[in-house]
Amino acid sequence: MAVASALDRRDAVDLAAASIMVGLTFSWGLNYVAAKISYAGFDPVFVSIARSIIGGLCVLGWCWLRGIRLFKADGSLVAGIIVGVLFGVEFLCLYIGLEYTTVARNTLLANTMPFWVLIGGHFLLGERINARKLGGLVLAFCGLVAVFSDGIAGGTDVTLMGDLLSLGSGILWAATSIVIKRSKLVETSAEKLLLYQLAGAAIVGVLVLPFAGPPIRAVSALPTLALLFQSLYIVAFTYVLWFWLLRRYPASGLSSFAFLSPVFGVLCGAIILGEAPTTRIFVALGLIAVGLIIVNRPARKQVPG
Repeated sequence: MAVASALDRRDAVDLAAASIMVGLTFSWGLNYVAAKISYAGFDPVFVSIARSIIGGLCVLGWCWLRGIRLFKADGSLVAGIIVGVLFGVEFLCLYIGLEYTTVARNTLLANTMPFWVLIGGHFLLGERINARKLGGLVLAFCGLVAVFSDGIAGGTDVTLMGDLLSLGSGILWAATSIVIKRSKLVETSAEKLLLYQLAGAAIVGVLVLPFAGPPIRAVSALPTLALLFQSLYIVAFTYVLWFWLLRRYPASGLSSFAFLSPVFGVLCGAIILGEAPTTRIFVALGLIAVGLIIVNRPARKQVPG
């Protein structure tokens, strides 16, 4: 109770919230490594399905304990189905792409999402791109060029396919965000929105699974623990903790930590999996991180003279 009261209804991100956000973004970066490890025992499509079902059941339990009403008609069903399908395809691209490329490249390309949202918002939401945000987009584009030039220089056709799928996941992630902004989903609870997406990922995965490889490869302790880490910790704990923070702190302040996720993804891939990032990857990381900071930085308020 003491922690809850200390963090309740703040107008700015304080040290406690900042510390939690660093932990969350580290966890989300580590999630890419966990997914890669789980592929030793399970097909990526199966991992996406299991993660969604296990995590979804945990979120349902959380909603039941909190008394959160999920099935009240609120006009969000059609948009929820669309978002669920987009999210399902997004995670298939992300997880299948991760099997064919490195964690560093996958996390960098997937986390270009804010830039695709910015471009989509300009044309679909009436959110005009100003000079500052355009500068961020240019840096992001340079980061993409650095990633793909690195793959062309030292990769293979398989690596390129993984990179393109990873980039596609970032674009689909952005499309999901735009649909949410343009629909009744923007007014629904975060838990209900998450369940729409998890249900969509499970259903899309089940439809694709017959066309994938064998769902079970070589079950052992480490891949199984990696799968449970994604399901129980990432989905059921960190996402709920994220929603808890959103209810108490300004979303703009929390989103400014987004650039840390690809940073941690690259570092975790290097430390845990022994993936040695090239100079181009570090250049791309810097460009994309700076671009994210520029795009997410709030505009300065004019002080009356």
